Amino acid sequence: MARVAILTVSDRGAAGEREDLGGPLIAELAAGAGHEVVARGVVPDERAVIAERLRAWADAGVADVIVTTGGTGLTPRDVTPEATRDVAEREALGIAVALVVNGLQHTPFAALTRGLAVTRGRTLIVNLPGNPKAVRQGMDVLLPLLDHVADLLAGPVEHGG
Repeated sequence: MARVAILTVSDRGAAGEREDLGGPLIAELAAGAGHEVVARGVVPDERAVIAERLRAWADAGVADVIVTTGGTGLTPRDVTPEATRDVAEREALGIAVALVVNGLQHTPFAALTRGLAVTRGRTLIVNLPGNPKAVRQGMDVLLPLLDHVADLLAGPVEHGG
């Protein structure tokens, strides 16, 4: 079981003008797979605000995995990847690639995502798009990995040889 925190990035969501669909879907899917949802939040598309929340949660050890939703596209306000890069210590490129490859099986627009997967301390941070269909597809990739990710980041793991 992994501890999962969910951060929705949306100007309109943070202002209460738009219902958050991605965050609750991530929570439902994670909990349904036996993981514990330990924190949720909604922030505007502001690089410093996003980075501060990611940094605070990761540095406090709130979660094994932080999943963001929103702000990964090509519009000028889409700054989630930049904020994630600001707090990153190491990249987890294979996860980001797997998310794009899976998305491309459903739509060519998956090639437009700029989402990252990185670690900070003992926390994995993964950016998913805001579209609920893309969130579901991304969680299909992430859910089978979460237990192992939590184990790997928690400390020494002996790999069989």
